[in-house]
Amino acid sequence: MWVCSTLWRVRTPGRLWRRLLPASGCHGPAASYYSASAEPARVPALVYGHHGDPAKVVEMTVLKSRKMSPERWESWKPEETQGGCGCVQHTKPPATKELCSGLKNLELAAVGGSDVLVKMLAAPINPSDINMIQGNYGLLPELPAVGGNEGVAQVVAVGSSVTRLKPGDWVIPATAGLGTWRTEAVFSEEALIQVPNDIPLESAATLGVNPCTAYRMLMDFEQLQPGDSVIQNASNSGVGQAVIQIAAALDLRTINVVRDRPDIQKLTDRLKSLGAEHVITEEELRRPEMKNLFKDMPQPRLALNCVGGKSSTELLRHLARGGTMVTYGGMAKQPVIASVSLLIFKDLKLRGFWLSQWKKDHSPDQFKELILTLCDLIRQGQLTAPACSQVPLQDYQRALEASMKPFVSSKQILTM
Repeated sequence: MWVCSTLWRVRTPGRLWRRLLPASGCHGPAASYYSASAEPARVPALVYGHHGDPAKVVEMTVLKSRKMSPERWESWKPEETQGGCGCVQHTKPPATKELCSGLKNLELAAVGGSDVLVKMLAAPINPSDINMIQGNYGLLPELPAVGGNEGVAQVVAVGSSVTRLKPGDWVIPATAGLGTWRTEAVFSEEALIQVPNDIPLESAATLGVNPCTAYRMLMDFEQLQPGDSVIQNASNSGVGQAVIQIAAALDLRTINVVRDRPDIQKLTDRLKSLGAEHVITEEELRRPEMKNLFKDMPQPRLALNCVGGKSSTELLRHLARGGTMVTYGGMAKQPVIASVSLLIFKDLKLRGFWLSQWKKDHSPDQFKELILTLCDLIRQGQLTAPACSQVPLQDYQRALEASMKPFVSSKQILTM
């Protein structure tokens, strides 16, 4: 995983040059540090060294890059010390000192071979990012790790072996765990997917997770036809908003369940402006009058569950015979409870979906095709980014706290 690889290289500077420089010994832009100055470049990043409350364990870290010859790197023998915060430090060459407080200095890798130096433009804070920091996710990077799994960056420089990317291109991560909450990074060419730079920045920054999840769930579990209906909870989430828009583009009808709140009418109006046909609260979903909804529309064959608990049980109750409920989240932190009678007499199916697993089961070209399909929808005005609040990277604490508050429909996006 590139986050782990980058931090591993921090601790092994001698190996760094052997690994990244071309074997031919050629010199040039691809074989040099990206910094044009002898002075270290400051590269802020949000790093966590252990799992816990994101507001407490995530710290602003300064990655440093220094233009230095391979020979000097080879001759430098670092001394490991233990800092007051418990982090492993290395004594660097003269004029560079370690800070062991809220800020820690690490080295950013050089660009060579198949490496790509990127400048991050924007990166969202997703629920999966929070879960990963808390240690409650199916994919956990080696610590310390840079936070963030999604975002959009611009290519600054490429190594001599890079063929698909060039400076100026926009790219997004091809896999989770790269660590996007930073201003600059060095990744492998294979870890990045080029996206068009004629789509809105917020759409590009939020393209790789939620819309992909929404599209695959709509396409992969039931053979839905125009006019069929879909029911979902957490409808104001990033995935929920993408489901509404993609379903509308496919001529599917949606029943969208949300939690009751003081501004419910405002939320209802916004979701309907995206293409939602019905917006109901969890309480309304449980009422007997709910059956009247299906007098003028078919019962849904597909239910999308991001909550669990009682909410998922209600989704099942309204599914058509032989229908499928796909669970992709568990916001209520409660198990899915399925009625035995529903399973027996309605032959309902319970499935799960995780985008990271889908990527493992499919080729990079298939994921790129998915991304380009979504970009087409964006260009046609059929898919927009969720409601977003842009927050400067240095104000990350405010963004983390806002992302964990209930009834916040605006996605926090860190800007660099």
